[in-house]
Amino acid sequence: MVPKIAMIGGGSWATAIVKMLSDNLSEKEIFWWMRNETAIEHIKKFKHNPHYLSSVEIKLEADHLSSDIGSIVQEADFVILNVPAAFLKSTLVGITAAHLKGKKIVSAIKGIVPEDNLIIGEFLHEVYNIPYDDILVVSGPCHAEEVALEKLSYLTIACTEIQTATKFATLLNTRYIKTNVSDDIYGTEYAAVLKNIYAVASGICHGIGYGDNFQAVLISNAIREIKLFVDAVHPINRDIMESAYLGDLLVTAYSQFSRNRTFGNMVGKGYTVKSAQLEMNMIAEGYYAAKCMHLKNLSYGVEMPICKAVHSILYENRSPQIEMKLLAEKLN
Repeated sequence: MVPKIAMIGGGSWATAIVKMLSDNLSEKEIFWWMRNETAIEHIKKFKHNPHYLSSVEIKLEADHLSSDIGSIVQEADFVILNVPAAFLKSTLVGITAAHLKGKKIVSAIKGIVPEDNLIIGEFLHEVYNIPYDDILVVSGPCHAEEVALEKLSYLTIACTEIQTATKFATLLNTRYIKTNVSDDIYGTEYAAVLKNIYAVASGICHGIGYGDNFQAVLISNAIREIKLFVDAVHPINRDIMESAYLGDLLVTAYSQFSRNRTFGNMVGKGYTVKSAQLEMNMIAEGYYAAKCMHLKNLSYGVEMPICKAVHSILYENRSPQIEMKLLAEKLN
């Protein structure tokens, strides 16, 4: 049976995954939901997303694009969720547990649902009764902009049912995409959330004027924070040096394409949080994640000075210069 895949979301990462799926040689049917009717009509006519990765050719049938999320979800065996975490609940208005029953739900979202303070897998399980065996997580290191350029990239597909992860991974494998599989849905999701906070920290430090030497210390401490937290939340045998953890952290903290680093850099240079958000045309998940992880860690009590410093700057109006100077005394 030819698998049917629904993409929910119209941004750069959604466009990149649609490209991967389209370029893969396996037989499949791809359906795409986005909210913007004008963008849908543009893609149908010109085969390019007018707002994101506009150089990418969209190889979908015109009748496979729609702003009716119910009809798109109904068609699918795999439903890929690819909207900012802060907008997930509003996107899924009208979609019930019955609509998703029996489908494999794939999270390509690297964030926490703010209202519920849940990672996406937990949200799907608790709100929509999706069994964990039917939930998959896509993690990097992989920037959409490099996928558009067909630069060699790696993805990790996590699911408690490895056969399901392997099946979905084969749908993404292309000449320029290599895939790994994992059963660590908690660790990969939390690592993806945390790395956005550390990318904001990296950007703040760059904006203030710290150099590469300090950045190396910052990120080496960040991966230790990630390990401490994911081991506290879900203590299993995992190698934190694998690309889904360390690799994703590195590319998000250092890359010119990182929206979280860009956001942090603006804050470090003196922008207010609000003005930095308005300046960007994409969501920096690390902003929302900083508050959510601060609240979540109240129950775990893990020592996370970098996360604490970012939270203080973004939500307590603390000086980036002072907070990072204090943080520097705690790193090694």
